[in-house]
Amino acid sequence: MAKDSLVKGTLILTLAALVARALGVVQRIPLILLLGELGMAAYGIAFNLYSMLLVVATAGIPSALSKMISERTALGLHAEASRVYRAALWFAAAAGLVMAIFLYAVAPYYSDRILNPQAVLPIRALAPALLLFPLIAIMRGYFQGRRMMMPNGLSQIIEQIFRVVTSVGLAYMLLGHSMEWAVAGASFGGVIGSIAAAAVMVYYAARLRRSDKAELRTGAGPGSTSRLSFKTIYGQLFKLSIPIVIFSLTVTLIYTIDSSIVTLLLKDQVGETSAREILGILVGRAQSLAGIPIILAVALSQSVVPIISAAYSQKDMKQVSEQTGKVLQLSILSGLPMVLVICLAAGPINAFIFGNPTGSAIVDTYSAPIIIVLTLSALFQIVMQTSGAVLMGMGKMRALMVHVAAGIAVKLVGSYALAPFMGIYGIIAATCLCFVVMTVLNLQVLRKEVAFRVLGAPRWIGLTVTTLIIVVVGIGLDLFVQRFVVPFGSSRWDAALQTVILCGVTGAAYPVLLMLTRTLKGSDLQQMPGPIQKLIRRVAPKLLSGGRGTGSGA
Repeated sequence: MAKDSLVKGTLILTLAALVARALGVVQRIPLILLLGELGMAAYGIAFNLYSMLLVVATAGIPSALSKMISERTALGLHAEASRVYRAALWFAAAAGLVMAIFLYAVAPYYSDRILNPQAVLPIRALAPALLLFPLIAIMRGYFQGRRMMMPNGLSQIIEQIFRVVTSVGLAYMLLGHSMEWAVAGASFGGVIGSIAAAAVMVYYAARLRRSDKAELRTGAGPGSTSRLSFKTIYGQLFKLSIPIVIFSLTVTLIYTIDSSIVTLLLKDQVGETSAREILGILVGRAQSLAGIPIILAVALSQSVVPIISAAYSQKDMKQVSEQTGKVLQLSILSGLPMVLVICLAAGPINAFIFGNPTGSAIVDTYSAPIIIVLTLSALFQIVMQTSGAVLMGMGKMRALMVHVAAGIAVKLVGSYALAPFMGIYGIIAATCLCFVVMTVLNLQVLRKEVAFRVLGAPRWIGLTVTTLIIVVVGIGLDLFVQRFVVPFGSSRWDAALQTVILCGVTGAAYPVLLMLTRTLKGSDLQQMPGPIQKLIRRVAPKLLSGGRGTGSGA
């Protein structure tokens, strides 16, 4: 089995993440139609709690395992790499069993405490998935360590396909029994998805095993055994993985906090039923859309983090400075347009994708504003995650853990302080404030370690001007299309056309304005993937040729 290059591997994982996210958004459309906002609130509670426990169950070990496997494979210590892999699998099996039992047992108590008794069955329906997903995560980490990204990417896509089909199918079939059973059926799709993903990983593991045996027969691989103890392996794994899990848990934990406190904090303001509807909007609509800008930006930035790590270990601070500025620049420039597009077209996007099948006034009032506010916070999340990844590359794990603790504290205090005055928007504002605090703390530590420049004052001005123009044009265009572009007489199909117009115009205006304001230079374009560079050469070849020799960190 051939190894993937860094660029190819990043491209595979990026495309897989985009497809998986798109399927996740598609899944919400029929589920909202079938379950309504109240059902989606229970579904979101179960999914967020499950996601948090899944991160804990795997304990960041896939990332740590990838590092340990790649190091030993590079040194030719294949027997040690195999023993590390086996030790990680045993841990995953034990952790998955414990977490599955814990999730099943705690479901009634947790649901009662957050005033959502409908969440008991959905939580319990997801519990069996914890038996398999830790094992899947370990196998993904192993393949990543062997520089084989196709199994990871394909398993994500297959998992989502089976999850979507099963979730919608079971929700439809069980709706006649009761709403609780329908939501539980939707949750059980996660279990079927885990089985499908496991099947993909087992298939590729068998192929890799045959490939390794063939190498042994030809003498290409060592046949020695390893005496490395499991105790030593676990010590190394946990030392690497615990800081990773704390950082990786941040966003999932914040979303779990929201699903746990929204009903509690809003029930006295709008009533318990309306509070649950608002929660359904947050977890069923806003969180799925706000996650889209994160994917490409983080994937692009992660491709350069190993370079930072290598340069920092060699004390090549000039290289660290250039790459730190580059990775932050790429994350901002690639994340901002998606944030702008979703925010400016939030109304039509929500009406087209999700609609309002129940005719609820709460949905009409809150959906678009909640999507806008949460998506705005995604921009700070992008910079937080990217700067945190750079700190991980530098080995500054203790500082990163302190920043996570500070951010979560700000989130909790801010939610309880702002909710009485701002309602759901106060809770989301606390989420945004959490990301801002973590971003500022991360950048402060980075500044102490190395001098770097993301864009520079003139380019920041150009980016600001670009953003303001797009916002003004987008708001005006939104008002125009919602009033005059209604050719079908169907709210959903009209919204579809409005979405295409808004996204097309604002999305196309972004790169054009960046080039007109000279915010985007030829050196930046040379960092783009090959297909994008080919397109630029056809449209404006001077942009690439003119940028040669300029500093990418300028």
